[in-house]
Amino acid sequence: MSDHSHLVRYLKKQHVLSLCCHADGDLWCANCFYVFDEARMAFWLMTEADTRHGALLQVNPQVAGTVNGQPKTVLLIKGVQYRGTIALLDGEAEAQARRRYQTRFPVARKVSAPLWEIRLEEVKMTDNALGFGKKISWRREASEVPFP
Repeated sequence: MSDHSHLVRYLKKQHVLSLCCHADGDLWCANCFYVFDEARMAFWLMTEADTRHGALLQVNPQVAGTVNGQPKTVLLIKGVQYRGTIALLDGEAEAQARRRYQTRFPVARKVSAPLWEIRLEEVKMTDNALGFGKKISWRREASEVPFP
């Protein structure tokens, strides 16, 4: 198993991320349910644009955050830190993300909030179950198509 596949499997199993954003001297974090899209190396999440974090995201699309569990011992610590760029989805990309999001979270069928995509630029996973302090890193290649 490659390090990349270990990282992807972990992100697919989890469902809540922390989202940290800032703009104009304001800094805020939120927890959001997400769906991970391996092909795009992206998170899809649903949140209203008029929330505090939604307003900040519209001013500055640079975000960072974490995905982690709640282990009872340091030897089982496993989690991800990420950095990326977020944008509102529209058109077919939004329709595809909404279908997958509603499949994973059926309650979302009753919500019309917009869907956003965090295009991951950098991910670092720590997994002490693989050895104390074991790190797995991934970084988007500079040659990949830029985010709209």
